[in-house]
Formats: sequence, C-alpha cells, structure tokens
Amino acid sequence: MNSIGLVLEGGGMRGVYTAGVLEYFLEHDIHFPYVLGVSSGASVACSYLARQKGRNKKVNIGMAGDSRFLSLRNLWREKSLFGMNFLYDEVPNHLVPLDMDQMNNSSQTFVIGTTDIKTGRPHYIYHQKEEDVLTAVRASSSLPMLAPVVHYKGFQLLDGGVSDPIPIHKSIADGFPYNVIVLTRPRGYRKEPFKLGKLARKYYKNYPGFVQALINRPALYNKTMAEVEKLEEEGQIKVLRPGASLHVHRTEKDPVKLKEMYQAGFEDASHLHHEFPDWLDNMYSSAT
Repeated sequence: MNSIGLVLEGGGMRGVYTAGVLEYFLEHDIHFPYVLGVSSGASVACSYLARQKGRNKKVNIGMAGDSRFLSLRNLWREKSLFGMNFLYDEVPNHLVPLDMDQMNNSSQTFVIGTTDIKTGRPHYIYHQKEEDVLTAVRASSSLPMLAPVVHYKGFQLLDGGVSDPIPIHKSIADGFPYNVIVLTRPRGYRKEPFKLGKLARKYYKNYPGFVQALINRPALYNKTMAEVEKLEEEGQIKVLRPGASLHVHRTEKDPVKLKEMYQAGFEDASHLHHEFPDWLDNMYSSAT
C-alpha cells in the first residue's frame, strides 16, 4: 500500500472539492506517501501536508469574498485575477499561517507541477526543506495571461495545468503504479479547442513553445482523461470527481456553492474509504 500516490488536478475555485477530499483524509489519518498537485491542487495540498484540519475551508471558502483573494481589482494592481501576493504571502505567513515546520519535516513526498514557459514542457519541483514551497505553488497556480510569470531558481514558470493537467504518468514514473486521482470536473468532461491562439501568440511572442503548449492543452487533457478512465476501469486507480449537478466556476465566489462543492468532496472521500478500505488503510498514518 505504500506504493499508492495521490494526484490532484487544478481548477481554480473548483479546488474546494479537492479541499473537501483532503479534509476527510486528514480527519481519518490517511497520509499518502506521495502527493503530486498542479495549480489549485498543489495549493490545497499544502494544508493537507501541514496536517492543518479546517485550514483549506477557512481560506478557500471563508476568504473567497475578499477582493484581495479574487477580483478585477487585482488585475489592475498586480496583473493577476487571483491575488497572488495575498494568497501566497499574506495569508500563509500572517493571516492563516501555514505550518512550515510540519511540511518541512514530513516524510511525505510533495511534487508541484509547473510549466516552463521557455520550453512549454512540465517542470516538476520536489519540495525539500530548502525549497521555497510558497513560490513554487504560486508558480503552479499562475494562470496564463491572468498572472505574471514566476521566476524560480533560474526558471520562468506558470500554471502546471498547461503542460501536464493530470500528471498520472509522472506519479507512475516516480514509482507509484497505483493512485487516487482527484479531479475537479465531472465524469465525461472534455475540453474544447483553444480559441485564444492569436492573443496567446501576441502575449507570449517570445515563447513559441509555451504558446504551442496552450494550443495543445485541450487535446492533451482529453487524451489524458481517456487514459484515466481506462486505468480506472482496470482497477489501477481510484478516481474522485464532482457530480455533474455541481456548477462551480473557476472564479466562483458564492459561499453556498463553494460549501456544497467542499462537502461533496468530503462525502466522496468517505464513500471511497468505505468501499475500498484496502486502498485507504490507516497504515498511511505512519507517514510523519
């Protein structure tokens, strides 16, 4: 069972579903040895790895109405729709502190998926004590054309969901053949072709590899989803995903909808735990 990884998709505010899943895992001492997240998946993973129950709910639902969290004002002030300085500095360092000592001393492997805009290829960051995890997660969560490029250890990085939106193959390559995958879209969802190619070419005119990654993303996402569904049928992975009746947008701020999405994630994790106890055994609690 120590060969089971946890892979977390992004999705902006839809990430509250993932937060609900992780809250259930925390409450039941289910600690995966390997956690790989992209974008909002990487962001909510931090509270899980820090073992801070309730923190994701406090931040991602309790603060969602704060204009510093998400607003057009942020675009004018810091060229980012989501308030990246607020979310990755003020909140974790001051308002709702993230327990960095717990994260740094955990035996769990935390991998953060980002995209190198020079190449358009995935760039994975393995969290270690010396890593600036908040900057790494900020890079993973920085949406193209809606957030500034993040400079990190000589790399120029943006949203990890562009180049590897559901990094199941990375988890397998890292030695975890069995995985629990948390998605933020309902079963059967597929992306439509990218429609902002002209704007992207202008915006990132010096980064043709990244532009191509943006254009290719829908096809990559849809291919990966087909592979995920196949692996799910074969029993190699378990997948948690919100139901089609939950309508939460990437930029959702309605606390009622966010709470409903969060609770759905919590309940779905509970169902998985009870249906497949061998997958979610308390032996995970030995990870410290």
